[in-house]
Amino acid sequence: MVDHNPIGPEEQKALQEAGEQIKHVMKAAKVAAFNGWSIGLFAGVSLLFGLFSLTSLIIGVGLAVVARNEFKGRTAVRALDVEGLELLWRNQIGFLVLIVGYCLWSIYSVTARPDPQMAELTDLLGSDTGQLVQELTQLVYVAVIIGTLIFQGLNARFYKVRIPALKMYLDDTPAWIVDVQRATALD
Repeated sequence: MVDHNPIGPEEQKALQEAGEQIKHVMKAAKVAAFNGWSIGLFAGVSLLFGLFSLTSLIIGVGLAVVARNEFKGRTAVRALDVEGLELLWRNQIGFLVLIVGYCLWSIYSVTARPDPQMAELTDLLGSDTGQLVQELTQLVYVAVIIGTLIFQGLNARFYKVRIPALKMYLDDTPAWIVDVQRATALD
């Protein structure tokens, strides 16, 4: 029987052990893929609404950039490139800024530029109702801001704390193993 495997059992074991060591960092690639697809879906919906609203168009373009960066970072992480993790954590901060900016704009719009239909509803139901709707709307946007600061902040941290681990892995792992892992990153 002819062995078609070009590497011996010791090298196979070393590759397997290295794969286990880097598994923690590779989770970032899976998270980035999920983020990229979900943010990309919201980008598509926002761009469709962008046909009728400049705000939706701007948000849609911003979300599309965030989604593209998630996929770009994912590819780099899979190729054991530290720059991928750098891009991913910074991308989450950019995403945070985009969402907070949108919420602040929406709070301003509700407060400074009331909807004419809301004015009709206020006239019909009384001024207390209009004030209540305005306050509830502001409260929802404030809650989204708080949730975004927590979630995107933790997501950025998730990526950033993996940078030293990847650097250490690249420093401590034999070059031939890193080369094999990079060559098979697209598999």
